[in-house]
Amino acid sequence: MSLHKFAADSLVANLQTPVLLLKTATIQQQYAALRDAFPSAQVCYAIKANPAEPVVQTLANAGSGFELASRAELDLALRYGADPARLAFGNTIKKRADIAYAYAKGIRLFATDSEADVRCLAAAAPGAKIYTRLLAEPTATADWPLDRKFGCPPETALELLSLARELDLQPYGVSFHVGSQQNSPEPWGQALRRAAWMFAECRQRGIDLALVNLGGGFPVAYLKPVPPIQAYAEAIHGFIQAYFPTPPQLMLEPGRFLVAEAGLLVCEVMLVARKKADEARWVYLDVGIFGGMTESAGEATKYPITTDYPADAPCSEVILAGPTCDGRDILYDRYRYALPDALQQGDKLYFANAGAYTVSCGSVSYNGFAPVAVHSLP
Repeated sequence: MSLHKFAADSLVANLQTPVLLLKTATIQQQYAALRDAFPSAQVCYAIKANPAEPVVQTLANAGSGFELASRAELDLALRYGADPARLAFGNTIKKRADIAYAYAKGIRLFATDSEADVRCLAAAAPGAKIYTRLLAEPTATADWPLDRKFGCPPETALELLSLARELDLQPYGVSFHVGSQQNSPEPWGQALRRAAWMFAECRQRGIDLALVNLGGGFPVAYLKPVPPIQAYAEAIHGFIQAYFPTPPQLMLEPGRFLVAEAGLLVCEVMLVARKKADEARWVYLDVGIFGGMTESAGEATKYPITTDYPADAPCSEVILAGPTCDGRDILYDRYRYALPDALQQGDKLYFANAGAYTVSCGSVSYNGFAPVAVHSLP
């Protein structure tokens, strides 16, 4: 049964919207596909993509590791039996108290990108393994670039690893993130070339690195197709063969790839209005930017949307907006979805492939509107 058909079934028809229907079997399939594509890599799910307990439990049972950004994510992973040896504290922004907390829980692998953080790690996590995050190169092929806030230039990363050794930490590797929903494998090639330079330079300083963390960014199909994961894997393995004399240990931090296609967001039409005779209808939903649709900000992520109307029902363009009193709460205006002319208050809209960054990025009842709830399906 498809998620859309399941959404109309009596079992969930009376669920209060907005609600994310989450099919755990799809998560298992995506994890298996990633393991097949990267058989030697350690997979550490980026919990921030969707921290719902069914997601964490499903992946922990499958043997996945986890990438953590906070002590709350650490506690969640441990609650479902995750092995501390397969956990990585991947956030380069962290309090010393949180480093100490993670270290006490058995975490020994930490990311860093600044001298201040390295010194905190030396004080709170003595002897821990450290990998430096490289600053990503700007790319036009990622829907969500990550080329400013995190990371440092390779030369700085080299100095940080040398400092880590001086402070009795273990310089262990490098990481990068080429951008979320990365539509081309080429940026991995550019990043791996810089990582290989790091390995060679460190070797000259007597530091033998082991790990390359490829980050996340593997895309899923929304309104347009994307290359299969195997195509990315073949390209990345080709880059590694070209740039590294000896293949390094690999780690992945997938988020969207594992959970997006597992989720169907069901919401309700609150109002249909026409402000001007020559303007498209405004369709107001009970979910918006602040309640779980943060990825529609800037209209970067465009989900496939369906309704319960027949496929051949007359349609026209609409402006989609959320329910709050905030003027920024407009989902799609420049991009115009065509929805049924008969659409009215109380009808449901179904956003496909919405399993990533909907639950995790919702506010706590802004204007009193509840964030997206989760209903797990086998």
